[in-house]
Amino acid sequence: MRIRKASEGYREISTEKVEGLGGGFRYCELGDSLFDESGKIRPSVTFPELARHIYFSETGETLPKERVGKSPFLGECRGVGIYLLYNGILGDKTANGGNILTRQVLGSLPPFKGQRIIYCAGNLLGKDRLESENLVVRQTPYEIKVS
Repeated sequence: MRIRKASEGYREISTEKVEGLGGGFRYCELGDSLFDESGKIRPSVTFPELARHIYFSETGETLPKERVGKSPFLGECRGVGIYLLYNGILGDKTANGGNILTRQVLGSLPPFKGQRIIYCAGNLLGKDRLESENLVVRQTPYEIKVS
């Protein structure tokens, strides 16, 4: 009954007609969670899936599918560059897949002027280097906001 009223319209107690919203309905099906019960990223999670989640949790904005490419640079929001090192995005297929922030990895990242937030499995750069490069490192999966 409520759905019909919402789609077709109805009369308020004051006899004022409230316009309907139309007759269309949409629904979404949820996929698997990105994280398992212990908070670890599921092995089946792809780079684009995690990239969209991280970008949204960091910025509150959606990352369009067409902007998720073959680069660890996810984009810029309010003057901050957001990066994700995950799943061999840099072409390294070893155990950590370039997911650890090292000098070499830092040097291979697309440049960005301004503060950079880098999500990665680990960091081998010192505090002074991070400060001088204007970097904030967030460790995956532990520092990813889970909603």
